Amino acid sequence: MEILASIPAALLSLAFLILLFTPMERVFPAKARQRFFRPLWFVDLCFFLGQYLVWGTVVLWALSYANDWLSGLIPAGFRQSVAAQPWWLQAAEVLILSDLLIYWGHRLQHKVGFLWRFHKVHHSAEHLDWLAAHREHPLDSIYTVGLINLPAFLLGFPLETLAGLIAFRGIWAIYIHSNVRLPLGPLRMLIGAPELHHWHHDLDRDAGNYANISPLMDIIFGTYVCPDHEPERFGIRESFPRNYLGQLLQPLLPAIVVKKFARIRESAKAYGNNRSNSA
Repeated sequence: MEILASIPAALLSLAFLILLFTPMERVFPAKARQRFFRPLWFVDLCFFLGQYLVWGTVVLWALSYANDWLSGLIPAGFRQSVAAQPWWLQAAEVLILSDLLIYWGHRLQHKVGFLWRFHKVHHSAEHLDWLAAHREHPLDSIYTVGLINLPAFLLGFPLETLAGLIAFRGIWAIYIHSNVRLPLGPLRMLIGAPELHHWHHDLDRDAGNYANISPLMDIIFGTYVCPDHEPERFGIRESFPRNYLGQLLQPLLPAIVVKKFARIRESAKAYGNNRSNSA
């Protein structure tokens, strides 16, 4: 029943994002030939609906649980000192600490095999647009959203206060994945943009641009990349399922099982190619 009650809100959100981003993608396209209903559009729609109808609730529950647990560890005097600061200073502290944490957390997702097995679901998208931003494994979402909000939890911000920041970061994440190219000139050193994040989705797993809202962390730590053109291809070099359920389940399987399925897929692909050539 709870899922059914969430359907109208999910459809309204879908309509809002279509109306917001589709005109931008048509007027300022990064890849002009990309269609609205491009390949695997339906897979990303499944991820979108999964987030809004099921996994979003799970992520919020995990955040609430983490916040309650951390509340018992942080001294009340420390939180009172933080609360006594001007609001703008608290916001600046949260944004800077959040960007620092998500930068290193994101970089680890690309370096550590266990984290990559979940994060590569997001990078398996071969076409980027506003909808592809929703292609995320639920466990990867908990990891990412948890890191982004950890400074706010530690500083004592309640979840209600964070709602606006969470919503802003959500829209920003969708924007930087959109099929839009709006070069910012010198401002691109301060403000993230699709032209930066698209290079993060290059086939090279270590392409750079791990920061979130601002690229300053990439500049500081030497991972900033911004050529004057779009990458030729997005995605990953590894064999990976191309359907929703497969992408949810494979990261949970033991490595030996994954390798076996990969061999089966490669054999089936080779068999299909041989039959096509002989026909």
